[in-house]
Amino acid sequence: MILVTGGHGQLASALGHADGVAVVGRPEFDFDRPETIDAAFAAAAPTAVINAAAWTAVDAAETDPDGAARANRDGPARLARLCADAGIPLVHVSTDYVFDGDKGAPYVETDPTNPTGVYGATKLAGEAALLAACPKAIVVRTAWVYSATGKNFVRTMLTLGKTRDHLRVVADQRGCPTAAADLADVVLGIARAAERAWRDEYAGIFHSCGAGETTWHGFAEAIFAEAARHGATRPTVEPITTADFPTPAKRPADSRLECGKLERVFGLRQPAWQSSLARVIDTLLSPVAASA
Repeated sequence: MILVTGGHGQLASALGHADGVAVVGRPEFDFDRPETIDAAFAAAAPTAVINAAAWTAVDAAETDPDGAARANRDGPARLARLCADAGIPLVHVSTDYVFDGDKGAPYVETDPTNPTGVYGATKLAGEAALLAACPKAIVVRTAWVYSATGKNFVRTMLTLGKTRDHLRVVADQRGCPTAAADLADVVLGIARAAERAWRDEYAGIFHSCGAGETTWHGFAEAIFAEAARHGATRPTVEPITTADFPTPAKRPADSRLECGKLERVFGLRQPAWQSSLARVIDTLLSPVAASA
C-alpha cells in the first residue's frame, strides 16, 4: 500500500482516486506535530510513500519562515528517516521555485539552485534533508499546479471573470502549467516502479510539469478561451509586468523545467498543458458540474 500525505490538497486529492493508495492529512497527519507523522506511518505500514504535503502559500511564507520550514524541511526529513528505517521508497514533490529564473532556458535537474524567497528556500532545504536521510528518496520538482478543486490560478481566474470584464495579469513570468491529475499519474507511476523493483538510477531529482510553456497572462487567456466554449463571458486580459503587481515574495521570471530525465529513466511524461487545461475546464463548467 502506498501512503500519500497531503490530505485534501490538489495532488493528494487526485492520488486518492487510485487503487492501493491511502491518503492522510490534518489533523491526523500534521508536520507541525511530529508525533502524528510517526503514528500515521506506523498505522499504515506502507510499502512506499508519496509526500504531497507542503506549505505552498508563497507570500505567507515570508512572514512565517519557521512554519514554512517545519512543513517543507523538518516534517519531510522526519518522514524520510522513517522510510529509510523501513527500507521503502519515498517520492517527494518539490517546486520550480528553487531556481531564480535567470538562466534564460528550461532548467535541468543539475542546474545551480538559487531560490528568491522563503518558500523556495525551505523547499530546497527539504530536498537536501530528504535525500540525505533516505537512500530511496526521489524528488519530483513541478510547477504551476492547478485542478478542478482547491485554490489555484485557474479557479481564481474563472471566479474573477464572472464579475469583471477587465483583468490585469503578469506577462513577464514564464513557466509550465501542470494539471494535478497529470502530476498524480507521474508520481504514482514513479512510486509503483520504485516499489516493484528498486534501481539506483531512481534516486535523486526529476522534473515533471505540463509539456509546453506560457506566461501567467498567456495562461489566463487560454483559461478564458476554454471557458468561452461553455458560454462564459470572456473578459479583456491586460498584460502587465511583475513591477506592476508587487508581491511580498519575489517570483522567478523564467522557471521553465526540462523533463527529459523523467522520460529517460521512468518512461513517463505529461501531456501538453493546453489539452489538460481543456479537460479541467470541462470538469468545472460542464452542465453536470454546474448543477452539483
